[in-house]
Amino acid sequence: MQPFPPVEQAAANGLLAIGGDLSEARLLAAYRRGIFPWYEQGQPILWWSPEPRCVLFPDELKISRSLKKSLRRAACVGTFDTAFAAVIAACAAPRARGAGTWITAAMRRAYTNLHNSGYAHSAEIWRRGKLIGGLYGVSLGRVFFGESMFSREADASKMALAMLVARLREWKFEMIDCQIRSAHLISLGAAEIPRAEFVKRLQRAVELPAPAGRWSAANWSPRDAL
Repeated sequence: MQPFPPVEQAAANGLLAIGGDLSEARLLAAYRRGIFPWYEQGQPILWWSPEPRCVLFPDELKISRSLKKSLRRAACVGTFDTAFAAVIAACAAPRARGAGTWITAAMRRAYTNLHNSGYAHSAEIWRRGKLIGGLYGVSLGRVFFGESMFSREADASKMALAMLVARLREWKFEMIDCQIRSAHLISLGAAEIPRAEFVKRLQRAVELPAPAGRWSAANWSPRDAL
């Protein structure tokens, strides 16, 4: 497997490399260097390392008043790693404002393989036995690399994020990689930092001891995030 170029060689838009594969070894090597794949069906695999980098530090999550109301009133339960395939399928489904997402069939297979190996995880929110929201990403050391989230009811994906952050705080995770800035992420407390700072933090945090195996959340209630 050919190594990636130094992230400093990325183009102004963050594009670093083209091609390769989505093998477990290559994906883990990419994440350890602050690189991630993002491409559309029909394109070659594109590898990115944007400048600046959007991150969420667990202690800086912002829970709005409206989200607090949802967390207090929600008759929901939360779990980890009980429905990874369903979560990634929901994230890949066509959205109301577009034809679909960047999560190709090949991406679904690759991240499911990472899940089976204990590196990719999902957070799920359920109401009366139905999956109403969730997210998934990759965990290395004490960094969580967020990939995508979905909601079938108002605030369900935000509840999943609040549950994730609560658990990551317990495990003393350093940061959540949000990759690219969006108004939605900024409203939740994410911020942009220079890529060099991100890589420096990343290199240290991925070497810290990580939770082993599949994650669990027994009888988690949305109120627990408050």
